[in-house]
Amino acid sequence: MNSASDNPHPLLHPYSRLTPDCVLDALESIGLRGDGRLLGLNSYENRVYQVSLEDDTTVVAKFYRPERWTDAAILEEHAFVQELADLEIPAVPAMVGPDHKTLHHYNKFRFAVFANRGGRTPELGNPATLEWIGRFIGRIHAVGATRKFHERPVLDIASFGDEPRAWLLANQFIPADINEVWQGVTLQALAGVRRCFERAGKVSSLRLHGDCHAGNIMWTDSASSHGPHFVDFDDSRSGPAIQDLWMLLSGDRADMVRQLSDLLAGYEDFNDFDPRELHLIEALRTLRLLHYSAWLARRWHDPAFPAAFPWFNTQRYWQDRVLELREQIALMDEEPLWPA
Repeated sequence: MNSASDNPHPLLHPYSRLTPDCVLDALESIGLRGDGRLLGLNSYENRVYQVSLEDDTTVVAKFYRPERWTDAAILEEHAFVQELADLEIPAVPAMVGPDHKTLHHYNKFRFAVFANRGGRTPELGNPATLEWIGRFIGRIHAVGATRKFHERPVLDIASFGDEPRAWLLANQFIPADINEVWQGVTLQALAGVRRCFERAGKVSSLRLHGDCHAGNIMWTDSASSHGPHFVDFDDSRSGPAIQDLWMLLSGDRADMVRQLSDLLAGYEDFNDFDPRELHLIEALRTLRLLHYSAWLARRWHDPAFPAAFPWFNTQRYWQDRVLELREQIALMDEEPLWPA
């Protein structure tokens, strides 16, 4: 793990030391010799590269953000994904190195290597595609319910709502002229979240993918691996099953009802779904909005973030978040989505 004292240039982000040579040397330290070709993949939380090797194969190398997860939490994620892969659920596990480990250390970075499994974004407008994805999420959750995480966190109101709100205020990210309005709206939104959780009652918590949106599902059309496979379990945590379903819903209410019906038609082939969790869809969306703003703010010292998100922390950004949360407050008081 890196600390401020590990960085000889404290104004530089630790990733500034992750040069192409460092990436290649790290892979060579576990017996993988690159041919010099690196392709940076779309990831901001970590640094992820497609690396061409001298044997004409390619792998994906993920360099974990310093100080985010403990080694034990990363290994718990690796073990969960391997558990899924062993049961022929299409998830991509970390490769085991010559030291019989999946997590490696080099030059104060921690990294893992994965098979390069390409694909395209799934067509979520296709009912058959949604049902297919739903079947595999059902299988993931059936496995996820068999044991608990001990090192990875729980998705709850405190960690995804109260704490991000408090952090943004303590670090003075909210513009002064809308600070009072933002504080009031976020308190209202969190009160709405709590009402949704109260209506749902006590629901089961299981091991989840945690960030199951379309960008983390790859679709392939080859005869040998036709269908979806799931990538990037970096946000894997415990929580209600609906967390891995609601991010696949979009459009107006009628669209989302159809999509939810298709997902659950596949899901319930392999796992029971508690309909009380439907009360949590808009609550979880609200928590994600608060958490996302704080995530951007916490990462703002990483040069990749201002370059990728230039609209963040502008006056317009925070005004739009107030309007967005007001919409969520109204949605959380509506009847929940219900499959057709």
